[in-house]
Amino acid sequence: MWASTVRFMNLLTLGHSPDPDDAFMFFALAEGKIPTGRWRFEHILQDIQTLNERATRGELHISAISIHAYAHVADKYALLPCGASMGDGYGPMLIVRRGKALPDLSDFGAIRDWLGHQRIAVPGKMTSAFLALKLFLYTEPMHVVVPFDKIFSFIEEGNADVGLIIHEGQLTYARDGFDLVLDLGAWWKTETGYPLPLGGNVIRKDIAPADRSEINRILFESIRYGLDHRAAGVAHAMPLARDMDETLADKFIGMYVNDYTLDYGDTGRAAIREFLGRGEQLGFVPPLGELEFVE
Repeated sequence: MWASTVRFMNLLTLGHSPDPDDAFMFFALAEGKIPTGRWRFEHILQDIQTLNERATRGELHISAISIHAYAHVADKYALLPCGASMGDGYGPMLIVRRGKALPDLSDFGAIRDWLGHQRIAVPGKMTSAFLALKLFLYTEPMHVVVPFDKIFSFIEEGNADVGLIIHEGQLTYARDGFDLVLDLGAWWKTETGYPLPLGGNVIRKDIAPADRSEINRILFESIRYGLDHRAAGVAHAMPLARDMDETLADKFIGMYVNDYTLDYGDTGRAAIREFLGRGEQLGFVPPLGELEFVE
């Protein structure tokens, strides 16, 4: 049984994506800026789709995860209240090559009809971006899964009509010759009034509840340290800031490391319930029941 071993282990595997926002969150841990008591952390950097898949097998003690994916691993993991990535009026985007004929972008119905005839490159079937797209469309679109950092080139080569972009592509698409069709975070805010819950941190349920709370406090302090020492945190994250200068990287980090990241709060928790609840109603995610947050 996991519980017979984890209770006495001091080394915890911590999975997060190789992106500037995650690097910023865990800057203090990675550089030994805060005390961690009896716990040590092995940082494992992998793309979010891989981390989602690993979570289905319960492989890592702590992991960044798509909120969409959490519906599939709630039997193994509890949500940590810190570490959230919430798009408050912004989020994953649908983009096309510049000059492509588009529908009336002020009409969600016209966009839905148009997307029904397009092949969409998506960054992973378990990503929150993909669930948000399905919630917008009320169905699963024609799609092909492409690594998130290959979507622009995939479209340029004519392999897909539309790209669903996440991470830094949300800030660089125009510079790279693409036009925006729809910002799903903006649509979600209009639709529900909530921020769009994209990612969070989870911890395995075989770890004792008191230990989970202790570990959560360490992660909270890491995020708070980064926010309190922003310039140093951004500098630490820069090696993972693909195609971004420091100003753009700082802007990206600010989008996804904020007050919601320190704690979901009532609004963030309600946003997750709405997001996964709509997914459940449409048959896109399994029944979840009550969300379990670490105290």
